Amino acid sequence: MTAISGKKAKSVSISLAVNLCRYAFLISFSFVLLYPFIYILINSFKGALDYYDPTVQWVPKSFQLEDFIVYIKVTNFWKSMLNTFVYEIAAALIQFCSCAVAAYGIARFNFRGKRILMAAMILNILVPAMMIITPSYVNFSHMDFLGILKLISRLIGHDIRPNLIDTPLVFYLPSMLGVGLKGGLFIYIFSQFYKGLPRELEEAASIDGAGPWKTFLKIVLPSSGSAAITVLLFSIVWHWNDYYLAQMYNSKNTTLAVALNNISLNSIANAINSGMEAAKSSVVSIVLAGCLLFIIPLLIVYVVIQKKFIASIATSGIVG
Repeated sequence: MTAISGKKAKSVSISLAVNLCRYAFLISFSFVLLYPFIYILINSFKGALDYYDPTVQWVPKSFQLEDFIVYIKVTNFWKSMLNTFVYEIAAALIQFCSCAVAAYGIARFNFRGKRILMAAMILNILVPAMMIITPSYVNFSHMDFLGILKLISRLIGHDIRPNLIDTPLVFYLPSMLGVGLKGGLFIYIFSQFYKGLPRELEEAASIDGAGPWKTFLKIVLPSSGSAAITVLLFSIVWHWNDYYLAQMYNSKNTTLAVALNNISLNSIANAINSGMEAAKSSVVSIVLAGCLLFIIPLLIVYVVIQKKFIASIATSGIVG
């Protein structure tokens, strides 16, 4: 009895030690992830006096909203948000649809050139946008297809190639073709999920007279909710955070990411000196207020669909 009770006490102590280590790791890891957000949240509401008060560390003595007002006015926040939805979010939704269709074709049909398309998909994942930005910019500034418009321009003596820079088409066209921002990764996620769907569903739909498009829209797409949520959330987040392409292609219509990155200390100082309601504001707190305004929409989206998104990770083909 003594030996049995000793073994039981030893196993209980080992289990307790393992649990303590697990909780310590999870709490530490959570703190590392949450610390930047907590820092932004607290310091964006601080006043200038709180920054110079050594007794104020985490809880401000007075909460103020002037920093948000200054940031909204300096960066023309509402216009930048509209540009973000028109240029980036619309492109994210278009790419979601095009990648779903392309992935279904790759996963379910055998055709000539399939391996070439799959190789192009892998290259789209591996090659960063910075490596092809120069030819892409030249192509969009003189949009042409196989040099046809260039040939016609030489014949008529006038350049008829359209300039798509600073227009939504510079984002819409790649998204429609499934080669936009992270398009290869989205096609891969969809195709991995489609390969796991039972073919009997599509065969039954074919017997009932449904063609490929009707089968995709009525059977396959409604059954791919988990992969669709994953791709949709990733697409929205990556397009919302996109700075590089938006900066290169849109010099006039700035998005939220570009406006936040390009905000200068001189513009904030001039705004404060011009009589805005921020005479007591700190430059740091104004920038942090802009960061908080930038991430709040993404937090709202994630809170709304977090349960479905977490459940979808297990079945969307994302491993490692």
